[in-house]
Amino acid sequence: MPNITTFLDNKALIRDRPALIAPSRGIRYSYRELLDEVNRSAMSLMELGVGKGDRVCIYLDSIPAYLISYFAIWRIGAVAVPANIAYHEDELLHMLTDAGARGLIHGSDGAGVVNAVRDPAPGLAAVLNVDEVRQPVTANTDTFHAVNCRYDDLCQLQYTAGTTGRPKGAMLTHGNWIAALETEREVLSLTPGDRYLGIYPMGHVGVSWGLSVLRAGGTYVTIERFSFQEYLEWCREYRITVLSGMPPVIHSLCSAPAGTEEDLSSVRVIISGGGQLLPTIWEAFDRRYGIPVANAYGLSETVVVGTGTVTLPGVPGLRGNFRSVGVPVGYSEVKIVDPADPAITLPPGEDGEVALRGPSVAQGYWGMPGPTAESFLPDGWFLSGDIGHLDTGGILYITDRKKDMIIMSGWKIYPTEVENVILAHPAVRDAAVFGCPDERRGEIPVAAVVPEEGASLSGADLIAFCRERLAGYKVPRAVIPVDSLPRAHGWKLLRRKLREDYAEIISGQTLS
Repeated sequence: MPNITTFLDNKALIRDRPALIAPSRGIRYSYRELLDEVNRSAMSLMELGVGKGDRVCIYLDSIPAYLISYFAIWRIGAVAVPANIAYHEDELLHMLTDAGARGLIHGSDGAGVVNAVRDPAPGLAAVLNVDEVRQPVTANTDTFHAVNCRYDDLCQLQYTAGTTGRPKGAMLTHGNWIAALETEREVLSLTPGDRYLGIYPMGHVGVSWGLSVLRAGGTYVTIERFSFQEYLEWCREYRITVLSGMPPVIHSLCSAPAGTEEDLSSVRVIISGGGQLLPTIWEAFDRRYGIPVANAYGLSETVVVGTGTVTLPGVPGLRGNFRSVGVPVGYSEVKIVDPADPAITLPPGEDGEVALRGPSVAQGYWGMPGPTAESFLPDGWFLSGDIGHLDTGGILYITDRKKDMIIMSGWKIYPTEVENVILAHPAVRDAAVFGCPDERRGEIPVAAVVPEEGASLSGADLIAFCRERLAGYKVPRAVIPVDSLPRAHGWKLLRRKLREDYAEIISGQTLS
């Protein structure tokens, strides 16, 4: 029976092949060395009392230890709970509590936050600092084998924003991940000779692209903190063949100095995902670089394109005037349903809610039967919350979102969570957070705020207030003082009206 990590055992038989390179840290692992590190970490967790089915949170920057922690947790049959190092105490505590985490892996840079949540987190018993010198494990790692698992055994809780304003954990299994890696390997036509430069944070499900490269026997080069200069430098130095990107990065490449084409001369495909790639930017990139864009559509609940769509690099007609997100790949199915009644399938050309079905669709949301029933239908279809249509050729186009989720540079922001923080400010009477289009980042969060009568409130003060309580990407980029908020029937907030009223004004400003 399958454990997703067993492919590492097979790849390690070819001992000298480079697997993982972290240039900023001077780390280079062969497949044999990577497997040894994974086994040591797995055995360390077991010595701390972590076993099959236990949830273990990873609170690290995007460093090799993050990837090793994934594999180590999976290898012993435990469940990975990836977190963002930008999380503040209350955000991390919510995740630990909701998941019922028994273990937590962190580094020195996150020790302060970890120390603050250790006692309040119920059931947290095994805390591992990867930067501390530990006693070596007592057993021989060469004889350590992965714990036997089933396809439907849980291996990850991937937290994603939910309708309550708090993240909810999508339940991913070993089978979900195995299917996803095989699909991505097929999509990119990966071979052992490929070298991938990954910029997606390892707490994000986009790490799957890097894992699919390892599954194919290629080399995964990681960027810890994105730097455009290092991105170009390492692309050139390591002769990258598969390049990760997202709309803001592709936008930067379009405006990069002359000669940047040489930095990307070895690249045969670039991935884009995590938000809308504007047609003007896509066309400008295509005209300048001539590199096919794998414009992907998927969600945390589907392990990106494990069950999703993509513009296949070998089929240029799929770009659809630089607008489409391609066709279903692997064993994915896509249909468009009536947003009010998912039992009704809509014809080609008609906008509706995008529904996905396939082997990488999550089992549901952890401990949330209500939201699970709303989004995961009994016949296997997952309702994405996105609005789009299929053309007569089965190509998918995303046109809007059913929900008010904001996606900035690939990160999802749920307005309710941010609004709850803003409303805790004593000078705020009412608030609404909404997304405004941004050419570089897709969208940015903006807050419309009704001050308390007679209160003095500056936008800078409110932003600073939020920055102390939220991960940086969730903090509003602009604050608009208003007398009242638009509401239907006196209660239902009309964020769309706010976007219509203020998007043009905001887009004309220079925002950080």
